Amino acid sequence: MFCFQCEQTAKGEGCTKIGVCGKQPEVAALQDLLIYTVKGLSQVAVEGRNVGIKDTAIDHFTCEAIFSTLTNVDFDPDRFVELIHKTANLRDELKAKVSSAGGKTDFPEGPANFIPEANREGLVAQGEKVGVKSDPDINPDILSLQQLLIYGIKGVAAYADHAKILGKTDERIFVFIHDAMAATLNKDLGADDYVGLVLKCGEINLIAMEILDAANTGAYGHPVPTSVPLGAKKGKAILVSGHDLKDLEEILKQTQGKGIYVYTHGEMLPCHGYPELKKYDHFYGHYGTAWQNQAKEFAAFPGAILMTTNCIQKPKDSYEDNIFTTGLVGWPGVTHIADKNFAPVIEKALELPGFTEDTQGKSVMVGFARNAVMGVAGTVIEAVKNKAIRHFFLVGGCDGAKAGRNYYTEFVEKVPEDCVVLTLACGKFRFFDKDLGDIGGIPRLLDVGQCNDAYSAVQIASALANAFECGVNDLPLSMILSWYEQKACAILLSLLYLGIKDIRLGPSLPAFVSPNILNVLVEKFNIMPIKTPDEDLKAILG
Repeated sequence: MFCFQCEQTAKGEGCTKIGVCGKQPEVAALQDLLIYTVKGLSQVAVEGRNVGIKDTAIDHFTCEAIFSTLTNVDFDPDRFVELIHKTANLRDELKAKVSSAGGKTDFPEGPANFIPEANREGLVAQGEKVGVKSDPDINPDILSLQQLLIYGIKGVAAYADHAKILGKTDERIFVFIHDAMAATLNKDLGADDYVGLVLKCGEINLIAMEILDAANTGAYGHPVPTSVPLGAKKGKAILVSGHDLKDLEEILKQTQGKGIYVYTHGEMLPCHGYPELKKYDHFYGHYGTAWQNQAKEFAAFPGAILMTTNCIQKPKDSYEDNIFTTGLVGWPGVTHIADKNFAPVIEKALELPGFTEDTQGKSVMVGFARNAVMGVAGTVIEAVKNKAIRHFFLVGGCDGAKAGRNYYTEFVEKVPEDCVVLTLACGKFRFFDKDLGDIGGIPRLLDVGQCNDAYSAVQIASALANAFECGVNDLPLSMILSWYEQKACAILLSLLYLGIKDIRLGPSLPAFVSPNILNVLVEKFNIMPIKTPDEDLKAILG
């Protein structure tokens, strides 16, 4: 196997024996084969659109298939066998329709024509031949740009799938994904072509985050500032971890009146700010942090745990009976619920002891998405003009288990008292419970939301730029980002598409970005690796 799509890849170069995330070589090969097969489906879909043939089901399936290969989503080899065969079947069905409409179907040898083996072992062998390092003659800079594009597409597919669950779609997303996946097979494309596609991916990701924002706020209202307890209530308990708001809503509905308290974990923390979710009186608080202690937190939780879509560590065998997955999440030995009937989760929660007594903990504030911040924009602008607020720092992104992420805790702790920290995504769990006080009633730590709420952060920055009649790069705003997986890649590409410069990125730079491509990013956008909090604060503030 060879995989270098996440920040924690072995030795900062690539996982070759087993994934740092726990991904087995067999699964890695199947994921590579699925991406290869999706490229073939995309080739046919592109030709189909040329002759007026479109298939919404195929568009949605394409996103699901790509999303399933994102880091820490699905480790179940049998599900990848099903996905590969379904992709090939849909490709062939679509090819017949395109042919009947007079479209091109005489594709060269490759993913548009290959025949998948019938069994898992055969598919693994096929996958081992089409992985990242399968073409020894490819220019390393072209390979770097291809992988950056594919990883960006994985992030876009994730957000598009989240939005689709709540009924929001945009055809521009599907058109781009098929065009871009097919383009990775075009040997006539050069570095400039791929740079264009990479930035286009950033543009499309903005659309994906925008429709997901519309889906979430349309279904659950705009988030409002809300205090969330970090303690526990005596009684039965279910912990919901992941990203999908619809799953949380369903578990809240299905547990009403059953004497079960529902808690959030990780990226579900911002859900407490949504009015339509806040109304459930058994929706209590937040348990645990994010990546750094996740396994221990899950093992210690006295109730059932529901894992929703993506970016969640594989559970340990010792407590996997208490774990249930939904959406695209899947691991061997863990019960998967495909129909949103969470009766098995509820039954397990009722069997388990739950919390035996009330425990008091800190509380944290959430709900500072764009509507909440825009509501006090006048106060914020006046504070900047009066020099009560000197600088804004957006400190956010992914969390992870590798050493070096304490940088973000220390950075926030050392931010001067006349500065405000905006944060989003699971990277905030390095400092989310810090009491930074306020500036004239404006909290110095503002939780904007989940990683996809980078859209809200962009809207806030744009509104401030308009108010001060300047560009975003001219604002007293610095971005200090952490990354782990492919949604972070998509968000970074969106920021680059918007022309935002001087981003500090860590804990380490992507292994899939070649030295030459990194130089291009540095020269054009002044992307830089994080150093130490003291060095970076001095460089930013002087």
